Amino acid sequence: MRNLAIGDIHGCLKALETLVDFVDPKPEDTLITLGDYIDRGPQSKGVIEYLIELRKSHKLIALKGNHEAMMEDARTNDEDLMNWLLNGGIETLTSFCAVEFAQIPSSCWEFFQSCQDYYETNDHIFVHAGLIPDMTLDEQPGEALYWLRFFDTEHHMSGKTIICGHTPQRNGKPTAEEHAICIDTWACNKGWLTCLDVESGRYWQANQKGKTRKGKL
Repeated sequence: MRNLAIGDIHGCLKALETLVDFVDPKPEDTLITLGDYIDRGPQSKGVIEYLIELRKSHKLIALKGNHEAMMEDARTNDEDLMNWLLNGGIETLTSFCAVEFAQIPSSCWEFFQSCQDYYETNDHIFVHAGLIPDMTLDEQPGEALYWLRFFDTEHHMSGKTIICGHTPQRNGKPTAEEHAICIDTWACNKGWLTCLDVESGRYWQANQKGKTRKGKL
């Protein structure tokens, strides 16, 4: 059984489909997607639909990212709406062929609502962005879970290794520190989408051109 973490997807459906085929997860594996499924890339709608279907055949733990949180906030606040549109929301609406939220299918919102803030195993904590070191998981504010940068992440009181995304690694490779590993490898900016086997340190990558490669931390 493998715990397989997938970094920020950002509407890159081709990269996601290629990556999952490349990794070939088995029914006994757990897939943990770290959030930011939408915005910036061209196929946010397709990514959400793909993950909803993947959940039917595999054990998928979907976490919430700051972009999902921004889209939810944008439904009820004009200032939040403008902020979201300026940060990739236009691409998301375009993928749904929508000009208003009423045109977004309920399955999208239900998927967002089903997303967890974190996922914990014996040795690892999976989260979109980061954790405040001296707070328990239940105490963590959204500012940390969705927005904390990798370079501001410190050893957590649990002693467990943090697996996160959110902070793009522009060299296209995961970054591993003693206390945390970041696997946002800039998929939506001509980079790579990464899947990490957190126990072995092996990782697989795919991009929007359908190319693949693999490595080890």
